[in-house]
Amino acid sequence: MQLFTKLLPSASYLVARSTITVQSRRLLVYGTFQQAKQSRVIVQTKVATVATPDQLVQNHTMSSADVETILAPLRQAVKDQGDLVRKLKEAKSPKLEVDEAVKELKKRKKTLEEKEKSLAPPDEAFNRAKMEDLLKRRFVYDQAFSLYGGVAGLFDFGPIGCMMKNNITNMWRNHFILEESMLEVDCTMLTPANVLKASGHVDKFADHMVKDLKTGECFRADHLLQAHMEKLLADKKTPEETKAKCREYMPLLDDFNKQQLTEKFQELGVKSPTNNNDLSEPMEFNLMFQTNIGPAGLLPGFLRPETAQGIFLNFKRLLEFNQNKLPFAAAQIGVSFRNEISPRSGLIRCREFPMAEIEHFLDPDEKDHPKFSSVADLKVTLYSGKMQVSGLSPTVTTLGEAVKQGTIANESLGYFMGRIFLFMVKVGIHPDKLRFRQHMENEMAHYACDCWDAECKTSYGWVECVGCADRSCFDLAQHSAATKTALCYSKPLPEPVMVDVTEIEPQKSVLGKTLKKDAKPVTEHLQSLGEEAILQLEKELQDKGEAVVSVKGKDFSIKPNMIKVKRYQKKKFVEEITPGVIEPSFGIGRVMYAVLEHNFRMREGDEQRTFFSLPAIVAPYKCSVLPLSGNEEFVPFVKQLSDSLTRADMSHKVDDSSGSIGRRYARTDEIAIPFGITVDFDTVNKEPSTVTLRERDSMGQVRLPIDDVPQVVSDLSGGRITWADVENKYPKFQAQETSRSDV
Repeated sequence: MQLFTKLLPSASYLVARSTITVQSRRLLVYGTFQQAKQSRVIVQTKVATVATPDQLVQNHTMSSADVETILAPLRQAVKDQGDLVRKLKEAKSPKLEVDEAVKELKKRKKTLEEKEKSLAPPDEAFNRAKMEDLLKRRFVYDQAFSLYGGVAGLFDFGPIGCMMKNNITNMWRNHFILEESMLEVDCTMLTPANVLKASGHVDKFADHMVKDLKTGECFRADHLLQAHMEKLLADKKTPEETKAKCREYMPLLDDFNKQQLTEKFQELGVKSPTNNNDLSEPMEFNLMFQTNIGPAGLLPGFLRPETAQGIFLNFKRLLEFNQNKLPFAAAQIGVSFRNEISPRSGLIRCREFPMAEIEHFLDPDEKDHPKFSSVADLKVTLYSGKMQVSGLSPTVTTLGEAVKQGTIANESLGYFMGRIFLFMVKVGIHPDKLRFRQHMENEMAHYACDCWDAECKTSYGWVECVGCADRSCFDLAQHSAATKTALCYSKPLPEPVMVDVTEIEPQKSVLGKTLKKDAKPVTEHLQSLGEEAILQLEKELQDKGEAVVSVKGKDFSIKPNMIKVKRYQKKKFVEEITPGVIEPSFGIGRVMYAVLEHNFRMREGDEQRTFFSLPAIVAPYKCSVLPLSGNEEFVPFVKQLSDSLTRADMSHKVDDSSGSIGRRYARTDEIAIPFGITVDFDTVNKEPSTVTLRERDSMGQVRLPIDDVPQVVSDLSGGRITWADVENKYPKFQAQETSRSDV
C-alpha cells in the first residue's frame, strides 16, 4: 500500500492536465489504493470530455494538433498506468494490487484505441498505440534512463533497433558513398565555440521558448502559439473576431520575432497547456549543448549540432586527396546533438540523434550533373514554395521536367533529390507517402539559398526526414574569413590573362618599433586586405595623415611610413573560386521511425497479431531457423543451417523454444524477420534433406533442398530475386509427409 502512494506523482501530472477537483487530486496523491482507484475513474471520465462530440466523431478534417490535443491525456494516462504496473511488479506488491492496476491499464488502453480509431480518417488503418506497444515489448527502442524516470528526447536502441539502424546506415553508405565514389570522414563531436561562431550557429541556431512561471516547464513558443490558435479555430465558442486574428497570424508565425510573439501571447491569452499557469515572455534559447574543453575551462565548446562543419574544415585536405579536382563529394555518418526545448514524438524530435550528411562541392557556375539523366524520368511529388503560397496542392512530375521549368534550381540539386527518393523507397518508405517540399524564404536556414525537404507522411503529419540544401559558398567563405585561410579551388583558365594587382607591403621595422607585440597580428591583417579595402586605407592616409584599423577588437593607428602600396601586373593561369555546396542531410532516426510506421501491419482477421513488414534488406535478421519441436534429431540440421547461413553472412535467429510452430512464426514476424526455415520430420526422414521456407507477409511456404537455403535467402535479402521467383522454382509446401513414427 505504501509503495502505491509513493508512485503517484506521475499520476498527479495527469490530474493537472484533466482539471480534476482538488479533492480528487489529493485522493490520488495521498489516498488509499481504493480511493486512488476511484479517482482514476474520474480522470478517465474527465479526459473523455476534452472535446465536443462532433469534434471527436464527425470531424475527420481536424488538424493533427487538434487530434493530438485530444489524445495526449489518454496517452499519458496509459503511460502512467503502465509505469505503475511495472513498479508494483518489481516491488512484489500483493497480487490484488497488481491485478487491479493491470485491469485499469487494460481499460485505459482500450479507451485510447477506441478514441484513436474514432478520430482517424476513414481510410487510415494505422494504430500507433499497438505499434508503440510492440516497439516497447520487443525492445526495438525505449526512453533512456527509464529506471530513473527517463529523460525526454533520449532513447536507447535494443538489439532489434540497433541492427535495423545499422542496416539502414550500411545501405546509405552503399547507396551514396560507394556508388558515387564519395570521400568518407569521421570527425570529432566536440567543437570549439569559435568554429560554430564562424558558421553562424552561435548567433542564429536558436528558438524562442516560454516557461511556466510556477513549475518551470518549458515550451517552444511558436509551436505552443500555433497549437493554441488551432484550438481556438476549432472551438465553436471562439468569437469570430478572434478566429479572424488567428487566420491572419497563422501564415506569419515563422516570421514573428521575440516582440511579436510576446504581443500575440498576451493578445490571445496563451497559458501553459499542462496546467493553465501563466507563462514568461518568449526568450531566445540556443539549441546547442555547451561545454568546456580541457580541465582549465578556458576553451569553450559545444557538442556539434550537425556533422557538416567537420567536412568544411577539412576541405583543403579533401580537395588535395581528390587530386585538386572539382566536383567531388565528402560524407560523414555520426551523432549530433540539439538541446530541444520540448522534445516529443519519439524518434522524430530528439536531443541526441544519428545523422548521415553529404557535402557535394562544385563550381558555383557549373551546377550541371553528368548523371542527371539517370534520374530525370523519376516521378516524384513536389510541393514548391510557389504552390504553398498559392494554396495549391503538391503535384507529381518528373525531375527532368522540374529542372527544365526551374522549379528545381539546377541538375545537381535535382540529381541528389532523385537519389534520395530511390534510397527512401528502397529502405521501405511508401512512395505515395513521400514528397519533396521546398522551404519558404522565412524558414530557410541561415546558410541555405535553396532547400527541399523529403517529407514522410506519418501519424504525426508530414515529417521532414531528409533535407537537400544548396548551401552556396556560405560555410567555406565564413571559415576562410575567420581563419584568414583561403578555402578555395584553383580553376585553370582556358588561356592565361594579365591582371592588375594592388597589395600592401608592410614596413615591418617601423611596425615592430611602434606596435611591439601587436605588430604581428596587425601585419597579417594588412596583408589580408582586398583591393577595395587597400584603396580606402590609402585614401585615408592621404587625406588625414593616418588611418585606423581594427584587429581582434582593438584599434590601431597606421601612419604613412608604416606601409607601401604596390601596383603591378602579373600573368594569371588560374582563377581562385570558392566552391558551392549541395548538401543532402539525413536524420537516420526519423527515417527509421517512418519506415517502421509505413510497414506496421496487423494480420487480417486477427488484429492482435501485429508485425513489421520491413524490406529484407533492412530487416534485423534475414531469416529464422525453427525446429518443429524439441526432438533431438532436429539438432544437427539446425546446426548445419546456422553454420551455412553464417558463412553466407546472413544474420539469422534460431528459435528452439517451446511453443507451437505457429506461435514461434508470430514471434519472428513481430521483429520483422522476412523468411522462416522450418526443420521437420521430412528433413530427417527423406534424402536429400529438405526444409520449408516461409515468407512473412504472404505466409506462403515452399519446400527446397537444405543446401539451397543460404543462396536463396541471400538472393532474396539482396533483392536479386523475388518471392514469386522462389515459388516458381520450388514446390509449394502443403503438409509434411512423414512423422516421428516413420523414423
